[in-house]
Amino acid sequence: MKLTIIGCSGSMSGKDSPASSYLVQAEGADEAGASRTWTLIMDFGPGAMGHLLRYVDPARVDAMMLSHLHADHCVDLVGMQVFRRWYPEGALSRLPVFSPGDGAARTRGISDDPADETYEGEFDFQSVKPGHTVQVGPMFVEFFEAYHTVEALSIRITGPSEEDPTKQVVLTFTGDTDYASTVVDAARDADLLLSEAAFEEERDTVEGIHLTGKRAGELAHEAGAKRLLLTHLQPWTNPVRTVEDAEAVYDGEVAVVKAGEVYTV
Repeated sequence: MKLTIIGCSGSMSGKDSPASSYLVQAEGADEAGASRTWTLIMDFGPGAMGHLLRYVDPARVDAMMLSHLHADHCVDLVGMQVFRRWYPEGALSRLPVFSPGDGAARTRGISDDPADETYEGEFDFQSVKPGHTVQVGPMFVEFFEAYHTVEALSIRITGPSEEDPTKQVVLTFTGDTDYASTVVDAARDADLLLSEAAFEEERDTVEGIHLTGKRAGELAHEAGAKRLLLTHLQPWTNPVRTVEDAEAVYDGEVAVVKAGEVYTV
């Protein structure tokens, strides 16, 4: 699998990056047995639609996964809806969108559309909960309960290794969460753990919202994750401090991601 960072700024878009959004791709067979690239998106915050155009044709996206429905993780669904409805070569097929809660109602609220706007021509909204699973080509997706201020999910994806397609690897995305045993379960033995780390130790003491670098490191250590990538840092969060805090409790590779970076799993 391949991970491309569309956006990684926390709680809002930043001067160098859109808000949270991540592109995951893997090679696999289609229904006819021909090999192709399968593409899914995790989260789609402010600025994500424009930056997505840098990396893939939005018409070729196979599915979207929203960790939760806070604005900084989903508002550019409106841009994707416009793209799919008014595509110059004709309206595109329905795109599956998986989220906790009512994704259609959330999108309608963002766009200020009337109640009879269902988006049924552009999206196939499906509500998912912890324990649910989804197959997207060669990628098997599992959802775990996260610890946030609204209903939220961590996402675990198992799929073919980019280097050796016969080998299965795991990519876990925490979504917005504080430390929770269910998120440890989502990250168990992951080859790559993409963890939000919006808060700083000592500065941010409120519980049940975000991880710090230290708590992300503790989570990675307990889960036995092989590599830790930190994301969703707010514009005022110090990336150097965040990495140092994670490295103090976790022995694996740690880095803060930047928009446009590509990682292989």
